[in-house]
Amino acid sequence: MQNCAPTQTPDVDKRALREKYLLERDKRIRPDGQQQYLEADNDFAQFYEGDPHMPVEPREPITADIEVVILGGGFCGLIAAQRLQQAGVTDFRMIELGGDFGGVWYWNRYPGIQIDSDSYCYLPLLEETGYMPKEKFSHGDECFEHAQRIGKHFGLYDNAIFHTLIQSLQWDEDINRWQIRTNRGDEIRARFVVMAQGPYNRPKLPGIPGITEFKGHTFHTARWDFDYTGGDLHGGLDKISDKRIAVIGTGSSGIQAIPHLAKGAKHLTVFQRTPSYIFERANSTTDPEWVKSLEPGWRAARQRNFHNAAFSFYSPGEPDLICDGWTEVARNMAAKIEERGAWAELADPARFMELKEDEDYRAMERLRQRVEAVVEDPETAETLKAYYRNMCKRPVFNDDYLPTFNRDNVTLVDVSETKGVERITEKGIIVGGVEHEFDCIVFASGFEITTALDRQFDIKPFAGREGTSLYDHWGKGFRTLHGIMAHGFPNHFATGFIQGGVTASTTLMFEQQADHIAYIIKAAQERGATFVEPTSEAEEGWISTIRENTVDNSTFVSECTPGYYNSEGEPNGRSFLGEPFWGGFYELSDLLQAWRDTGELEGLVLDK
Repeated sequence: MQNCAPTQTPDVDKRALREKYLLERDKRIRPDGQQQYLEADNDFAQFYEGDPHMPVEPREPITADIEVVILGGGFCGLIAAQRLQQAGVTDFRMIELGGDFGGVWYWNRYPGIQIDSDSYCYLPLLEETGYMPKEKFSHGDECFEHAQRIGKHFGLYDNAIFHTLIQSLQWDEDINRWQIRTNRGDEIRARFVVMAQGPYNRPKLPGIPGITEFKGHTFHTARWDFDYTGGDLHGGLDKISDKRIAVIGTGSSGIQAIPHLAKGAKHLTVFQRTPSYIFERANSTTDPEWVKSLEPGWRAARQRNFHNAAFSFYSPGEPDLICDGWTEVARNMAAKIEERGAWAELADPARFMELKEDEDYRAMERLRQRVEAVVEDPETAETLKAYYRNMCKRPVFNDDYLPTFNRDNVTLVDVSETKGVERITEKGIIVGGVEHEFDCIVFASGFEITTALDRQFDIKPFAGREGTSLYDHWGKGFRTLHGIMAHGFPNHFATGFIQGGVTASTTLMFEQQADHIAYIIKAAQERGATFVEPTSEAEEGWISTIRENTVDNSTFVSECTPGYYNSEGEPNGRSFLGEPFWGGFYELSDLLQAWRDTGELEGLVLDK
């Protein structure tokens, strides 16, 4: 839990590496961009709508008038509910597709599932619930249990409506409420709606020709079929010893599951289009003595330290409290600046970016050399090496993935030249004109994160005043006040990556948004307002603020290998970060707090 030393990184030829990065990117760019993925509906509904974890109990449809409805019961929804309670708003319900709280941690229970970032920063409401994570990188079941802990601690189970899918969301001018209809026949009229249903639990599938023709077994990592594989999220897949398994996808989910599949299967074949950088996890249990030393507010200080490494830099004398791959570049840069006594260089933005780029190239070369050191076959090792800048794709932490390719029952198939698998047949998968036969195909193809908004939210229709679709309103770019409210959509609050703050601890972003939402709802109630809505002028003003604080990272993004971080390389694709306030996460917190402190609700119209 102490400050850590910089890593030893090799010298590199940046010019040659950049050329290599661009060549590798170009190999993988596809003209269909986000359209290469299929929605999990109609013929593919079983990949999304079923619940393998808990039976859906029949119930009578709900007809009710409710003050606030929170859509989603993951960490974002739980934080929103806690903040509403804290503000004295108690008439609210939470609608969740899963059978319990947890969101992404309810649905995703594939073997090996684990947090890929510091759990002391990520898991929310730790001090409020009196809980401390067991390890630096918590496993999936601990994350799910913590969601349940929050639900119990704050009495939220009485407010929850589980196993319910929102089908339509429409503003009713006659009653000034949102009409919510669900797959359970519910008709709920909500004065306020808080959108907290993230896209990270809505699977997408690769649009491979013939995907419906395969006669064997298939499932997505987000709906793992333990009846077929045996075992649980910690491994022990004891039912597939006679099975030939294929995995399509080598992002975080695939990389965590592949070592367990390799141990259980007769043979495992991994189809890789783009390798991921694999950082050492080196997980550690929580030190009780460290816990005893903590003072109130420790978590906020740790989160700020994490933010500085990811989005800014370490100041002179500032320790690295996180000490992992997320902070390696910043840690190494700070050490070299300290050694030269050259902290003034950070005052020059161009020089700062140059120093950061230098350490980025060196750290990524260190990871490529790690592949060579671990993987015995030189050809396989070369195929597993990633060639792009850090943060072009989500970093992955795993100590078991690379050694898996030293096993005799594991084959790696590179599909970069064909930009993906060519075809799925009744018997298996075709690549390079060669058919590979399988008993089961596991899709580790990710989630609806940067695809079209109607695919992400999966609510149709979603209409505000005069039937205006939110998808149309945001079709050419987000339009909000503070990244939370939109003109024409009264009493509607959004969360997530839209036009707000961005920090290394995602749940801290949810807290920032929930604080603001709870304040506005409470203020509207206290003033007897029927609805609250931003003016078009306030919305335009916030768009101008966003643009004034925009960081031009277009070159970085365009040179990245295709992935969901850059909308699969689409020239005008929507970033998974939305259109953030780049003026600084904590600067935004101060701005929002100052706005609240005036009590004037500037930019909002309240109708009584």
